[in-house]
Amino acid sequence: MQRHSRRAMRTIIILTLAAMLILAANVFLVAVSKVHLRSGTDLSRYADSANTVREITKALRGNIYDRNGTVIAQDNKTYNIYCILSPEREHVEGQKYYVEDREGTAKELSRILGMDYDRCLQYLSGWDQGIWQTELGTAGRNISQSTMEEIAALNLPGVEFTDSIKRVYPLGTFASNLIGFAQSDETGSTIGKMGTELYLDSYLRGADGYRIYQADKDGHILPGMKEDSVSATNGYDVYLTLDQEIQEALEESFQLTRQRFNPTRVWGAVMEIRTGKILAWGQYPSFDPNTLNIEDYNNYGTQLPYEPGSTLKPFTWAAAINEGTYDGSAQVYSGPFYWNSDSENHPFRVESSPYQPIENASKKNWGWIDFDHGLMYSSNVVAATVQTELITPEINLDYLKKFGFFQSVASDGLPEETGVLTFHWPMEKLALSYGQGSSVTMLQMLQAYSAIFGDGTMVRPYYVDSIRDHYDNNHVIYQATTKVTGHPITEETAREVQGILYRTVNDDDGTAKYYRIPECEIMGKTGTTQVYVNNSYLSGYTIASLMSALPADNPQVLVYYCFEAPYDRNAHYYSEAVQNLLRKTAMRLGYAGNPVQENPDNLIEAGEYDRIEIQDMPSLINHSLYYSEEKLKNLNVEIHVLGSGDTVIDQYPVDNAMVSTGQKVFLLTETNSFIMPDMTGWTRKDVTGLWAVTQFGFKLTGEGKVTSQSIPPGTQVTRGTEIEVVFESE
Repeated sequence: MQRHSRRAMRTIIILTLAAMLILAANVFLVAVSKVHLRSGTDLSRYADSANTVREITKALRGNIYDRNGTVIAQDNKTYNIYCILSPEREHVEGQKYYVEDREGTAKELSRILGMDYDRCLQYLSGWDQGIWQTELGTAGRNISQSTMEEIAALNLPGVEFTDSIKRVYPLGTFASNLIGFAQSDETGSTIGKMGTELYLDSYLRGADGYRIYQADKDGHILPGMKEDSVSATNGYDVYLTLDQEIQEALEESFQLTRQRFNPTRVWGAVMEIRTGKILAWGQYPSFDPNTLNIEDYNNYGTQLPYEPGSTLKPFTWAAAINEGTYDGSAQVYSGPFYWNSDSENHPFRVESSPYQPIENASKKNWGWIDFDHGLMYSSNVVAATVQTELITPEINLDYLKKFGFFQSVASDGLPEETGVLTFHWPMEKLALSYGQGSSVTMLQMLQAYSAIFGDGTMVRPYYVDSIRDHYDNNHVIYQATTKVTGHPITEETAREVQGILYRTVNDDDGTAKYYRIPECEIMGKTGTTQVYVNNSYLSGYTIASLMSALPADNPQVLVYYCFEAPYDRNAHYYSEAVQNLLRKTAMRLGYAGNPVQENPDNLIEAGEYDRIEIQDMPSLINHSLYYSEEKLKNLNVEIHVLGSGDTVIDQYPVDNAMVSTGQKVFLLTETNSFIMPDMTGWTRKDVTGLWAVTQFGFKLTGEGKVTSQSIPPGTQVTRGTEIEVVFESE
């Protein structure tokens, strides 16, 4: 028995050695004679031309979302065409792998790509100049999957494709000077060039993967050779504090201002008072990052120092109140403020003076008024009196610095100017009390007013809410928190200033009365100032502004709006643009529950707004279509079912997002196809909602409302089809 086992063991050892000898012989023959032993294949032409090939797999850049999960920026996988022109490219079994029929190939490609035929033929004739391989210019880059598949189905010899990635911005001009843009570099990687895309580039970019293998000169992989690969890791996703509806209301207001006043520029923001979260931030003119029609790369909110005018006056009042020297009912003369100064340039009021006096706008004189009305009337004279008689210019400046003016706010990597303080000569000190002579930025104003409209606590504005793992949304890389930057005044002081600003809007003689809205009461302060450019004031131009907060009984958000335009004495009377923003903000955030009954003549008529309600979107994923439609009945929304399934697998808006009366709601029941709705008259918000829930390819051009679509209504659309949508303004 043992002898039999030993014989079996010897047999196994002999067979193993024989196999090893055969394998070694095969390796030897491949290496020396360049012949594959088993198949007899001559490998000499492969081995002699062998190259180590390294292919890069591009990582997808992380998405940028608003606070409700609406996509602001994302990568779309696209394709680039390249054409092999050389007849010297190896043939396999009679199949040619180069462009032999130039004219026929040019005819087909130009037809599909919408390219000029002669131009296409010129590219394909490059072999006459010794060009081995060519691309087709911009027409052949970043084409959609459906276009690629249409060309590939023709089996045109020599026409091949490489993967590419295109950064797209579904919402167009949406906060574009804040979001910025990213572009492909020479390696095909998408790199942040401006704004958030640049600031958070290291998080958004991700890490490319690779594949390494050995191949001959024609790209054929050699048999039996080792292959090494590492998968690409996509970039992190970024969630912002911006709210799509409020942001779009802000940009809609810019257009209303453009139509009314023909402004040089407009800028504004909406911010939560207690947290510092920026809900909207924008400017006009802006740009579409899909087309990069950029006129001005500056972010007006941080890089445009300007004289704020009367919106700075509440800080002068706040300083006096906080110092305990203020009596709002005390009387003060509002006529011309003649002044003189001592040897240390301290100004004071006198009966007469050789210097030009300080006067109110339009040289108004209300006679003797109380100090509260001095702010309600926006009196320059009373502001100068508060600064020189109740406090001192130095105390006022000290408070302004406590409020963060003339220094960096340092918010989320925003490029920032700090403004210019002019505070040497007596007139410069007096001018500071009513917001002239020195410059600030919108970002500084937002931070400072968080204390005025809050409880005296000042917070830093911010717009980056979180950075999350693309593969696991619950894995949070960064989570923003509220940053307290100071306590410049007490809560009692803040409440007293708020009381005056409430009367500035809601008293019949208040200078901000034209900004009242029917949804809720607001408080606020207007401002009008000259435009300082190149060491002089620009003749005939002013900056008109409003700083406001709502609801007045418990301020939650501040709304700031400025525009620079030819002087118009009715700039604060024609207030429909700002009212539009205030009203839609109030409705969006649910502050319209107790509408104001009185309706001044200047208010926009409530009309359809009276019927709008804001509610939370329910979670419908994994529920039946019947259940979902029943759940949405009471919301009075416009439901669009996508697909023929009977279970909801995705939804837009997402659960817990706010949804308003009449809004389009999309319920996805299958992933690969849906029936195209008629999008005529839809807004960008509507179309991007469809885009977000289907994840199909969309190409959006223009502004306004939808006037045409490349896929007719009622057509079944399959994944990979690019849907072109054109918007036009009315």
